[in-house]
Amino acid sequence: MARTGTASLTIAELREFASFSEGEQRFIERSLDIALGRGDAFKSWSAEPGDTSAIRAQYLAYRQLRRLRESIPGHSASGGLEAFMGPLMRITAQDLALDRIESFSAYRFLYERLLGARARPWLPSAFCAAAALPQIPPMRRKTLLQSLSEAAAPAPAWSDREPCFYPERVQAEAA
Repeated sequence: MARTGTASLTIAELREFASFSEGEQRFIERSLDIALGRGDAFKSWSAEPGDTSAIRAQYLAYRQLRRLRESIPGHSASGGLEAFMGPLMRITAQDLALDRIESFSAYRFLYERLLGARARPWLPSAFCAAAALPQIPPMRRKTLLQSLSEAAAPAPAWSDREPCFYPERVQAEAA
């Protein structure tokens, strides 16, 4: 029974990932490569000007992920909130400013893999706060904030099941 549940969850995650734009998919794959140390992100992802500096900035920001995973507050906790939300909002703002994440769904998909299921209840707040910052252009800010569905914003309960599917870039071998 557990296998069936995991299989259906994985299929749902595959479908969700497939619903994202190609740019969002590539950003999620790149971000996971950086966060999980999967290969040399500079070699794999430095195709366009500016990619190297963006990857370097992600490497530096993502060094805080382990500490963030360990400091996720409980649902009703207010202690330790600044130590968690401050860095989460800063990393979120940095990722949103790269203009590769187009929606809350793609953001949530990435960040629940970066931080784990326990972080889910905190993601709408971090996303809204970062998307509302002045460094995000007004029209993009509007699009990002409107992507947070009415159902996701006040969600009374979040799943505590860890993600199963971690997308990875598949590169064709040169002949």
